[in-house]
Amino acid sequence: MNRRRAPGWAASALVTTLALTGALAGPAVASPGAASAQTPTTAVATATDGITHEQNDRVPKGSVWTQHYFPSSDGSGTELHGDLLMPEGVPAGQKVPVILSIGPYFGHMGQTNPEGWTHTGPSNRFQDFIEGSDLFAHGYAFLMVDLRGFGGSTGCLDWGGPGEQADVKAAINWAASRPWSTGAVGMYGKSYDAVTGLIGNDLKQSALKAVVAGEPLWDMYQYIYSNGVPRPNVTGTANAYNGIATMAPMSDDDGRYQANARYEDDHPGCLTENSAGYRISDRNDPFWTSRDLAKMARGTNTPLFVTQGFIENNTKPEEMQEYLTNHKGPERGWVGQWDHVRGGDRVSDGRLAMGREGWYDETLSFYDQYLKRVRPSVDYPAYSVEDSTGHWRAQDTWPVVERKVTLPLGRGSYVDDGGASARADLAAAGTTAPKAVQPSGNWDMEKAPATEQPAPKGLSKGIAKKQQAGEVGSSFFVWSKPLAQDVRVTATPNISLTAKGKGKGNVMLKLYDVGPDGKAVMFDEQVSLLKAGRMSVDLKATDWTLAAGHVLAVEIGSIQTGSWRDTPSGQTIKVSGAVLKLSLDDPSDDVATQGDRSPYLDSYLRQYTVDLPAGPASFTVRPGGRI
Repeated sequence: MNRRRAPGWAASALVTTLALTGALAGPAVASPGAASAQTPTTAVATATDGITHEQNDRVPKGSVWTQHYFPSSDGSGTELHGDLLMPEGVPAGQKVPVILSIGPYFGHMGQTNPEGWTHTGPSNRFQDFIEGSDLFAHGYAFLMVDLRGFGGSTGCLDWGGPGEQADVKAAINWAASRPWSTGAVGMYGKSYDAVTGLIGNDLKQSALKAVVAGEPLWDMYQYIYSNGVPRPNVTGTANAYNGIATMAPMSDDDGRYQANARYEDDHPGCLTENSAGYRISDRNDPFWTSRDLAKMARGTNTPLFVTQGFIENNTKPEEMQEYLTNHKGPERGWVGQWDHVRGGDRVSDGRLAMGREGWYDETLSFYDQYLKRVRPSVDYPAYSVEDSTGHWRAQDTWPVVERKVTLPLGRGSYVDDGGASARADLAAAGTTAPKAVQPSGNWDMEKAPATEQPAPKGLSKGIAKKQQAGEVGSSFFVWSKPLAQDVRVTATPNISLTAKGKGKGNVMLKLYDVGPDGKAVMFDEQVSLLKAGRMSVDLKATDWTLAAGHVLAVEIGSIQTGSWRDTPSGQTIKVSGAVLKLSLDDPSDDVATQGDRSPYLDSYLRQYTVDLPAGPASFTVRPGGRI
């Protein structure tokens, strides 16, 4: 890895405590006297007594740890706790920019569960980023703040809601206003603390100069419901965060931290209120509209660096395009075919999980550009994109759309039975295919269990065969003509239709890439409760190349696979006027950039490839010829 030249702190500089300004002081360097009563490797920091790695081995090398408490910005009386890591050896009067990460995972006991620490200290959640970027040597402070209800902060947890938004605002402005701060703040995170980065952008704070957000949620509703259909974590996620919020402090945490960490003991209603919100299935309810980060991004301009796996099985690319369209500032992105991983993660055999080198260098360059106004020494692409072939390309934006098409899918019928009839047909043919039981345990955004089960062998082929025999089954298919040349489906596909049935029901929509050999890969899907009249459903954002000679298949029917807790109506649903809207791109003019095939892509292909020979064609993907 090529390291940038670090700022040279003067060797003879006197490292002194920065002047205190009231109760909330700037950080101090380590004071040998302050730690004299404690074991050298277990010293605990305060706001005025800084601790180094030599005094507490949980403190990253090259930094000085101090702890701070400050109020949230909503006037609720909520007190926030932050662990600040300053570069060690900063000359007196030298100001530094701040990288902020705020979330539920910075408790001293552990991120999502107790981690076996024997003494307190700052979280190691982003030790990979600190070491990979050589952050302190490059003159940055790193501030980890506990959201309300977590770690050393008081208040009721408020999953992405107005309370947490107030916490993000307070943390940004606290970091910017310290006497040791240049006033320039960047945010960094993955998963939940990437969500708080998006929140930071949405809040339009002048002190926030850049956000790096890996694998976020773009709209909180989408993690719990899909257009009214609950996902299996509808209760599990609430329980998981309640559990994190009630983790005990370390025995050697300071008294203020310990009292704040036990806030829920005296306010048990916090946990009940948190769980209640997740049970609201109406996305237009104020609980969810106040958490629609994509809509809230309208007109924002904070420089934004994002990562997103299109086949990500946890925080999925739903409303991603809406967020990026609403965001008007500079953008950088790594987007491709991986799961819930970080830019620098590696799989067991040493390959990079995203397949692309240079995450830490590029991230640091991004911060240097916008927090220090340092011109980048490398001309990085605005977007580095891995498509479904495993090839990487450079783009000025994402998505690049060369043509939009509206494709008629016609009409059809299905029985909303959750796939019962399709499985019964398989059983009759000698294949056992019980419907998979969804996990019911607790999970959070960082550590979600595998919920995506593949279709039973022969299920799709059996449904298509039944359809061609003129029978109504659990779903029906519509096929395109074979493609004359390669074409990429990008952006956010949409299907609209009119559905008629007695009472309520569900619909599942899937797109397949069907090869000449009859092997098909399901590459996009979405579900919804049925609605009266005309309904429209956005699928997930995608970047999938259909090869020449392949066929695009669309499946419309009952929810038979995937990760949802649907309630089949048992009704026969008649679909009419179905229309598929696609955004297309021509792969022939791609500009290649560095990157290898992400390992997860092959795992995905193995899991989601089914037998589905092409049926009678009823539409053309590219009417009118070339894009």
